[in-house]
Amino acid sequence: MKSILMIGLGNFGHYLCRDLAELRNEIMIVDKEETALEDLLDVATSSLIADCTRESVLQRIGVANFDLCFVCIGGSFQSNLEITSLLKDLGAKYVVSQANNEVHAKFLLRNGADEIIHPNKDAALRAAVKYNNDHVFDYIDLRDGYSVYEITPLREWVGKSILTSNIRAKYDVYVIGILSKTSGDNIMPSPQAVIQADDHLMVLAHESTMEKLIRKLGK
Repeated sequence: MKSILMIGLGNFGHYLCRDLAELRNEIMIVDKEETALEDLLDVATSSLIADCTRESVLQRIGVANFDLCFVCIGGSFQSNLEITSLLKDLGAKYVVSQANNEVHAKFLLRNGADEIIHPNKDAALRAAVKYNNDHVFDYIDLRDGYSVYEITPLREWVGKSILTSNIRAKYDVYVIGILSKTSGDNIMPSPQAVIQADDHLMVLAHESTMEKLIRKLGK
């Protein structure tokens, strides 16, 4: 469990707040509009109606006491930039700021952001990978070219165990989960787990490896 300060409750901030709350984190939400806070009062630990571009507000909050600070003001880059800079000046441990484009991201990183979130860019990339191929159902980008993919199994894997199929050695793909409608999901399956035709596999792989495997899936 982490203590989290979330500034700005637009669409992205709302979803992020609820997801973090479900993971049992303690969250303080702040927005200058009361209406933005109302439907999150049931999940937030505390709330405040205030303008965080004012240094006195952030001083009163005590930003250095939080494990994470999120700045999610999608409609005002200037406010995002000012708040990000103030947070670091006041001793915030780790600041994650929302950016709408690469130019904004560069400015935020230069002015104190430890990490950038691109909600529109990330969603677009996931959609592009998913809808580009009938055999890819979901996609999570990691780093250095590696990602997690939800795919259908190759015909040659069906009815065989992960070990017998020799998936890792033959395709340089790591099976980290089997999603099954009949037997339930199996996260971190054993090498003896048997793959069925209607299963979806969660695999970890490099994009260069997956390009070859996806082509094979389409045949």
